[in-house]
Amino acid sequence: MSGLRILYLHQHYSSPAGTTATRAHAMATALAARGHAVTLACGRYAGASTGLDGPFRHGSREGRPAGSAFRVVEFDIPCGNADGLVRRSAAFLRFAARAGALALRGQPRVGPGGPRHLPRHLPRHLPRHLPWDLVIASSTPLTVALPALLARRLRGTPFLFEIRDPWPELPRALGGVPGPVLGAMDWLADAACQHAAGIVALSEGMAGTALGRGADPARLAVVPNGCDLDLFGPHVAPWRPPEAAPHEVLAVYAGAHGRANGLDLLLDAAARLRARGERRVRLVLVGEGAAKPALAARAVSSALDNVTFLDPMPKRQLAALLAGCQIGVQCLAPVPEFAEWTAPNKLMDYLAAGLPVVANLEGHAARLLAGGACDGPCGIATPPADADALADALVALAGDRPRREAMGRAARRQAVGRWDRRLLAARFCEAAEAAARPAPARGGAVQGGATDGGFAPGEFARAGFAQAGSVQAGSVQAGGARRGIAREEGRMAVPGWDVPARRAPWPAAAGNGWATAPAGVPDAATAGLSPAVPARPPQALPARPPQAVPAGTAGGRP
Repeated sequence: MSGLRILYLHQHYSSPAGTTATRAHAMATALAARGHAVTLACGRYAGASTGLDGPFRHGSREGRPAGSAFRVVEFDIPCGNADGLVRRSAAFLRFAARAGALALRGQPRVGPGGPRHLPRHLPRHLPRHLPWDLVIASSTPLTVALPALLARRLRGTPFLFEIRDPWPELPRALGGVPGPVLGAMDWLADAACQHAAGIVALSEGMAGTALGRGADPARLAVVPNGCDLDLFGPHVAPWRPPEAAPHEVLAVYAGAHGRANGLDLLLDAAARLRARGERRVRLVLVGEGAAKPALAARAVSSALDNVTFLDPMPKRQLAALLAGCQIGVQCLAPVPEFAEWTAPNKLMDYLAAGLPVVANLEGHAARLLAGGACDGPCGIATPPADADALADALVALAGDRPRREAMGRAARRQAVGRWDRRLLAARFCEAAEAAARPAPARGGAVQGGATDGGFAPGEFARAGFAQAGSVQAGSVQAGGARRGIAREEGRMAVPGWDVPARRAPWPAAAGNGWATAPAGVPDAATAGLSPAVPARPPQALPARPPQAVPAGTAGGRP
């Protein structure tokens, strides 16, 4: 496909120089490497680094950071994990407004010295801005879908919707969000899933929620978080905190310290270890969030001297810390929905670093830690709310070095064989390019991630359709009835939108109700999934018709 003008909206973007997730950087870099002109718009996220250092003018700054393959537009809209709900919500809406204006305006035409060095008066056939070929809206927050929907409605621009967190399912499960706000989020999630030209979900559970909201299965792909094998691995020189004794086994948690992470469970486990007189294990908690002050205060008041708190650190320093630790810890609040909905990037960092993992998770993460026939088990999964089981798992690995090292080798093998970010980035690019093509007839197979990523096409169907409120054979059950969305035969009435009702993408069959796995699909056990999960091959998407390239242009772009 010839080069596309792509607007990539991700409010929480960071380059590898920052302390936050870098998935958007990897995907935008991969798109640019395939010849697309990418502009990434973001806010000023705490701990992030965009690579731009100039002053903000009229609330934004822009440019191509040194060493970057794409252009960045950073809006002066601060936001962080430590902010309260009201402040974060205001930042989300402000970003949606600024990004909406950018989505409607288009890509600036670039002069010899950049966008600001164009002649004052251009011929009529040379506008100062060129329309976007595709908008990529990456949530969270969910409000990033607003500018994408606006550009689609007013400019006809197709958009790819990336589901990084299951909103509003996640805040609904955690509680504390007013009903009217959840209702508005439900409407926005429905509209985004139904009108997107393509959807990328980070887990099969998230893909199931998208199908339940009316997503076209032929335009749905699962592209999980991947491993940065160059940044993390056995080649990295180790670093340990100065308070760590040489004999201590370090169990590291690197991630957000918020309500959804349930880190009180880690302090409960630390208290159990201290009560047993276990001195071999030290918990190292790295990150920031609204719950961190209370966690640190509790550790002091409870005299938990086996817990160390560290501030967020750049990725290269984090890689050195992981190289100096012996166990990776994954922790989430004990919410049943987390079993299939989550796709933590910190888990991929642990695997890439070759760390055995202890996780208080069931479902998808537990299957991943169990490993497959090729790579073997790489960690221990414990019940979500069981601090004693978590402490037992830490002690078991701390006291068994051969087992710990064997699991670490299995973790690295799994990272290399199934979660290489470069392979997954190629799958993301394919989904983006498919979204920019003319839409085919609805229906067909759900696109799985690259087989190297462990997801054969359609293998997440069980996870999505087994949940209450998901799409069921022969009827529409998208949870809309409880949200007051009227439905009639063959149509779905959503406020402001008139779209066809989404029926089950596959006919019911004897047995499990789904198509059987075709020959050549990897065994589900090796993909970290339940063996009962069937698969369905994807349908071929129609090729985009070639466009004439004007003389004096490159790749069809002035």
